[in-house]
Order: sequence, then structure tokens, then C-alpha cells
Amino acid sequence: MYYWEYIIIAILILPALVFAMYAQIKVQSTFNKYSLINASCNLTGTEIARKMLEKNGIHSVQVMRAKGTLTDNYNPKTKRINLSEPVWNSTSVAAIGVAAHETGHALQDTRNYAPIKIRTAVIKLSNFASSLFMPLILIGLVLFFVLATSLIGEIFIWVGVGIFSLGALVNIATLPVEVNASRRALKQLEGMGIMTTNELGQVKQVLSAAAMTYVASLLISLLSLARLVIIALSVTRRD
Repeated sequence: MYYWEYIIIAILILPALVFAMYAQIKVQSTFNKYSLINASCNLTGTEIARKMLEKNGIHSVQVMRAKGTLTDNYNPKTKRINLSEPVWNSTSVAAIGVAAHETGHALQDTRNYAPIKIRTAVIKLSNFASSLFMPLILIGLVLFFVLATSLIGEIFIWVGVGIFSLGALVNIATLPVEVNASRRALKQLEGMGIMTTNELGQVKQVLSAAAMTYVASLLISLLSLARLVIIALSVTRRD
């Protein structure tokens, strides 16, 4: 009954994976490109983050150095903006864009921006429940087919699917948060008057490329969820 639906979803996942690969290549190449262009303000990513925090009267957030490349993040639990090696001491347009984006998350947090609070809560729930997804489905299949307790088996299977759906929910909650952080970053940089119009356009390109990765993650998670739902329906709604 669900054969063609499953085939369609499986076919759609392939271009989604290709798009995800393209998004990763795009964000890396864009970052590398604008890492070679120094901003006229001659400020490092660290200095930009600290100036943005100071401009907004935020003194509870620390700017810290992190290992790796493109590992930049804001941790709402520790109130820390973690900037990677290529961003920390760099005065490039790319470094400023990334630092401003992560500081945008700090602004969201301190301004009690509801979507970031929702995302944090969903991530905590997803991390807690993620290890239960596969065991529940396997137990459900055993109960459904081996022990012939179909109702209990169905419950286990659908609870497992529900837990898996939390991953898609995380991505749904993440996308608007990331887009908003980029908008805040651009608005802050423009308001500070430290970058030219051309440089702001370059920063926007860096942030737009990064946003593509979140779109790709959301698309793949939704298609994966749809495939799992179809499989669960084909198992539990047998004639």
C-alpha cells in the first residue's frame, strides 16, 4: 500500500544529500574566500564580538577561544561565545561575520528571544531521548511479529518514531534562530558604522552560505522522518 510512497521518499533523499554536500562545500569555499579579505576596520573577530556585547550592555557573556575550524558557537548554559582559531585573531570579513553571528545568539539569549529558548529545550529533550529510538522500535517489532501482541508492539514502534521526530523538530527550531542571529549580526555591524557597504555585502554572503547548511539538515531530517513513518505504517497497517 505504501510501496510507491516509500520509493518517492527514497528518491527525494538522494538530491537532498547532494544539496547537503553542496551546502557544506559552499560554506567552506565562501569562508575561505572572504578569509583572504581584511576588513577596513582592522578589528579581529574577538574584538568585534566584545564590541557588540559592550554596545548592547551585555557583561555576563565571555568570549573564548575554541579549537578547530568553523567550530564557532554560543553556549547559552555557560554564557560563552566560542570562536575558532581562524576567527579569533583574524581581521578578515569572514571572521567578523562569523563572530558577529555568534554574538547575535548571545543577544537572542539575553533578550529572551523565545525561539532560542524553545530550541534549547528541544535539544535537551532530543539528546535525552535519542538513545531510546532504536531499542523501542526493535522491541515493538519483536512484540508485533514474534509475540503477536500487535497493539503493544504498535505503541512501542510509534513511540520510537515520535522520539526520532525530535531530531526533525530540532532542525525546525534551529533554522529561524540561525536566520535571526544573522540578521542581528548584520544590523549590529551596520549600526556600528565600522564596515563599508561592500564589506557588509560580503559578510551577508558568508552568513547566507552558512544558512544553507541548516536548510539542508532540515530537508534531510524531514525526508528521513517521512520514510520512517511510511515504514511504520506499512508494518502496523498490514492487511
